[in-house]
Amino acid sequence: MSKGILGKKIGMTQIFNEQGEVLPVTVVEAGPCVVVQKKTVETDGYNSIQLGFGEKRESLLTKPLKGHFAKAGVKPMKYLKEFKVVNIDDYQLGQEIKVDIFEAGERVDVEGTSKGKGFAGTIKRYNFQRGPMAHGSKSHRRVGSAGAKGPARVFKGTKRPGHLGAEKVTIQNLEIVKVDPERNLLLIKGAIPGPKGSLVAVKSSVKAK
Repeated sequence: MSKGILGKKIGMTQIFNEQGEVLPVTVVEAGPCVVVQKKTVETDGYNSIQLGFGEKRESLLTKPLKGHFAKAGVKPMKYLKEFKVVNIDDYQLGQEIKVDIFEAGERVDVEGTSKGKGFAGTIKRYNFQRGPMAHGSKSHRRVGSAGAKGPARVFKGTKRPGHLGAEKVTIQNLEIVKVDPERNLLLIKGAIPGPKGSLVAVKSSVKAK
């Protein structure tokens, strides 16, 4: 069954499994989330639910969003995201989705926004090789030749310096090591995208058997 939840990345640590092996894990504070909207095949062409995570002051909302939350009968939420589901009848408006929908050993995909690294050169951005470092060289970290001699221009799509990071990234097929329902925590094996405190979406893996 397809399922998902929104959460906040707390950081990384390590734990020991039953065999005494050290496992690197990322701690995610997942939920509780609230069902704010339901979409069905009859009205929208597909089944999905919109989850809200993190409360927000009503004074910060626009009028359309105030009406959106009022229609669902829920408190204003800071983050909203859709998750496709198989059986839409399993969910009701205002229903609370908690971390206990997952179990240890399940495989999940984690979506987040990677760390923004600002404007970067081609060495950092694309792993270009640097130029000679002798005193006579003046092109230590420059891009080098980029234009074709005939057209005398730089073609679109050429690897150049530019903005690095701050992109939507999904890491697939990660294993849930531990679920802590009392503290709304998920311990996921390995690293996930984004800095500490960033929003992440955890959903059933499409690669899981």
